[in-house]
Amino acid sequence: MSSSPAPARPRLIRALNEQLLLEQIRSSGQLSRADLARSSSLSKPTVSLALANLERAGLVRTAGVRTGVPGPAAVLYEVRPEAGFVLALDVGHEYLRGAISDLAGSRRSTATVEAPAEDAHAVVAALTRLAADLRAEAGLAAGQITQTVVGSPGVYDPRRDALILAGALAGWENPAVLVELRQAFGRSLMLENDIDVAALAEQAHGHGREVDSFAFVSVGTGIGMGLVLGGRLHRGAHGAAGEIGFLPLGQGPGADPKDARKRGSLEAAASGAGIVRAARRAGMRGNVTARRVFEAAAEGDERAVGVVGATTMLVARAVCAVVAVADPELVVLGGGIGQAPGFRDAVTAELKRIAPVLPDVRVSALGDHAVVDGCLAAGVERAWQIVTAALPPDVP
Repeated sequence: MSSSPAPARPRLIRALNEQLLLEQIRSSGQLSRADLARSSSLSKPTVSLALANLERAGLVRTAGVRTGVPGPAAVLYEVRPEAGFVLALDVGHEYLRGAISDLAGSRRSTATVEAPAEDAHAVVAALTRLAADLRAEAGLAAGQITQTVVGSPGVYDPRRDALILAGALAGWENPAVLVELRQAFGRSLMLENDIDVAALAEQAHGHGREVDSFAFVSVGTGIGMGLVLGGRLHRGAHGAAGEIGFLPLGQGPGADPKDARKRGSLEAAASGAGIVRAARRAGMRGNVTARRVFEAAAEGDERAVGVVGATTMLVARAVCAVVAVADPELVVLGGGIGQAPGFRDAVTAELKRIAPVLPDVRVSALGDHAVVDGCLAAGVERAWQIVTAALPPDVP
């Protein structure tokens, strides 16, 4: 007759204790055995056993001693940064950006390259090269990356196992794109909407730290929104919450029905491409870019002033719709156009005229790397789950 398996309860309790202590060390930075015993309500022998297992697993390390207080010097423990690494990649229309951070959130490498002008296959190949360069700079092998996170336009559709609503990123909605990405970065690849993770970065490092509810509205080569409600990112039933580029607000001098079918009427009219179209229709010639239109408007060019005014009105109407539905405390403007000088003031002035209430409107201070920052934040959380799930079950 075979013997019954050993009870799992002590092993489970041990694992829960270790995860509890890890979270406390992670949130506080450095703690002693006595600190952990007080904060966790665990006995000192239990804390010592848990710390021994965490050290053996390579998740914590000693970080010196605390001096200058009564009693013997206390050994301090901290999370071992090298316990995991996160690779973050941002797929933009014009640039591909990336970074690698350790489990403590410190960056080990960062880089930006121009996005290839060819098809989606070329973009995946460029991302693969960028990742290899980042690993080389950080001194890491591919197998040392715990989690890879790609921030990209679009929303994942599980029925097709592909991205949808990817806007003007040519070929990015082809199911073969995800196949190639998984081949390059592994089945555990996390694919996140770029503006959603930018909102997470704003929440972690920017103006979003100060409030429970805010909308991060990005206006640049595309238009999108990340919505945080009650401290949590709101994705919606299909992951499409924040796809405000599809709001039916495509009137104006930059409107284009054909472009609107690909990426939404608001995005077609008020993004960088819409601004360029409107400027050319108004008679501007030469190397017309969205930046040049804003510069010309600041210099008093009446044609550019009209284009910028029309863009401001469209964006303000979109923000007004968000305010009327979600009533966030704060609206943060990001993207190249959203951060343009004077754009925030012009949008605020229009909101005063049309919105039911006026939220605080600010310009993001995170710059071009907001998507990478957000991917790193999401990746560190996932990497943390991976390394803690692999804790040894028993202490010899």
